[in-house]
Amino acid sequence: MTTVLAQVRGLIERLAPEPVCDDCITERLGLSVRQHANHKTRELAGERGFERRLDPCVLCGATKKVIRKLK
Repeated sequence: MTTVLAQVRGLIERLAPEPVCDDCITERLGLSVRQHANHKTRELAGERGFERRLDPCVLCGATKKVIRKLK
């Protein structure tokens, strides 16, 4: 069974270097609550190669907190 963190990381890496918001991560992965995505993206933001900032999301187009994997 894949962890939520691994699923979130996988989606972000597939979309790299495009940014994605927590809401779209929640929707795409079928997570039960948005806080799961938010917690995991904040965790990933502390890792090298990941960046979290205010930008348009590649999936919904809304400008909000997004995360991206830098190439």
